Amino acid sequence: MTDTEIPATGRTAPDSRFANDDLQPVPADRRTWSTYNFAALWVGMAHNIPSWTLASGLVALGMDWKQAVFTIALANIIVLLPMLLTGHAGPKYGIPFPVLARASFGLRGANLPALVRAAVACCWFGIQTWIGGQGIFVLLGKVFGGGWADVSKVGGYPWTLWLCFVIFWAFELAIIYRGMQTLRRFENWAAPFVLLGAIVLLIWIANKAGGFGPLLDQPSKHGWGTDFWPVFFPSLMGMIGFWSTLSLNIPDFTRFGKGQRAQVWGQTLGLPTTMTAFALLSVFVTSGSEAVYGVAIWDPVALTAKTDNVFGLLFGLVTVLIATVSANLAANVVSPAYDLANLLPRFINFRTGALIAGVVGVLFLPWKLTSTPELYIYTWLGVVGGVLGTVAGILIADYWIIRRTVLDVAELYRPQGRYWYTGGWNWRAVVAFAVGGLLAVGGSYSTVDEHGAKQGPFPVDGLVPFLKPLADYGWAIGLASSLVLYTVLMMSTGAARRSSLGEPTVLVR
Repeated sequence: MTDTEIPATGRTAPDSRFANDDLQPVPADRRTWSTYNFAALWVGMAHNIPSWTLASGLVALGMDWKQAVFTIALANIIVLLPMLLTGHAGPKYGIPFPVLARASFGLRGANLPALVRAAVACCWFGIQTWIGGQGIFVLLGKVFGGGWADVSKVGGYPWTLWLCFVIFWAFELAIIYRGMQTLRRFENWAAPFVLLGAIVLLIWIANKAGGFGPLLDQPSKHGWGTDFWPVFFPSLMGMIGFWSTLSLNIPDFTRFGKGQRAQVWGQTLGLPTTMTAFALLSVFVTSGSEAVYGVAIWDPVALTAKTDNVFGLLFGLVTVLIATVSANLAANVVSPAYDLANLLPRFINFRTGALIAGVVGVLFLPWKLTSTPELYIYTWLGVVGGVLGTVAGILIADYWIIRRTVLDVAELYRPQGRYWYTGGWNWRAVVAFAVGGLLAVGGSYSTVDEHGAKQGPFPVDGLVPFLKPLADYGWAIGLASSLVLYTVLMMSTGAARRSSLGEPTVLVR
């Protein structure tokens, strides 16, 4: 992987039904993101409240700090590999994720994985925006007193909470509306600030606990025996599922990279190290809260609100604001903006897609998904990871095994061309997606608490009972099964040979 792989990719016809200015390849002279930019991007995305609750949620599920950090570190090392594999096409060809997906799914078929990814991103946007607005509401309530929350309610929540939510939502869209370069500048300075805020919170809870010793002494409720592994494997898949979204649409960012070296080193230095370090901070603070208050407080906003220091509250408020905006814009608005643009390039550009994503994201009732650690980690992240792992398997198989990283960029925008398949759809990719998705999430089930109450929306025996044993490994099952099936279908039907470079453009059935 060298910088010499970057071609000066030409532009396609601007009036194409499958292209607009945001979907066309980024010219080589505009691919300026360095290793630091990618590392800062990951620092900014990793340091946010859902990332924090991801780690602290494992402590709330009964793990000790060593088990929680081990689970998160392993998950991020695993998910880094598909991240680098799919990200390779970005700096090499300057294309975003939905255009890359055209090579495997077809020009029209690419809308299937793009819209799946967009729906997940919109839902994540709603979750992050709700948590951010809620954080602002709680901390301002401590500053202004009881009258802030003791107001009339709308839809079961104080109108002041809805006000915080709307203001925060509008602030996010105002930043993303200014484009990717504004996002890069914001991430560069937001990342270190949020890290500082997390360290301050750690020092505060350690002081309350009487030192760092109590933070490390909280025992595991499962040990390392037979009680641990039933919690570990679904938690590991949930941790992978957290960034399985970015393992698909990372070309949306790497297309601006100076070269493979920048994206590879930037992501390698940024993702596993940052998430592991942030996990350490999170589990230490959560363990400390259990030592101080007798219960593990996995929400950093709720924990910060326990201080009576006005400066500390305001500092926490600013940290929450910056952390949430930094992660939400990069992870959950960029992707659906490109994905929606891919659906109707003539009518939707990047900015319009971002606005649509912002509106759709608030319609998913995001406050429901983070109500308990079980629902957040097992149900939401587990299912999302399984579905998106299936798409990742197809993309990796097509780009690395079938095409050996060689694409005809102009054909990715041309109807009736090399990647048109049948009516714009590659049925092999659709079959691999359907089968892989069924195997990955078909056995999804809900756990029960000590009183026998179901903790989630799925049947206790699984949606498809005989697939239940696979559910705890959803992301891995989805990725592996779709990768193998897609490769076999492409090879056995001759589609791999007919759609490869070096032959005349034909209609590949």
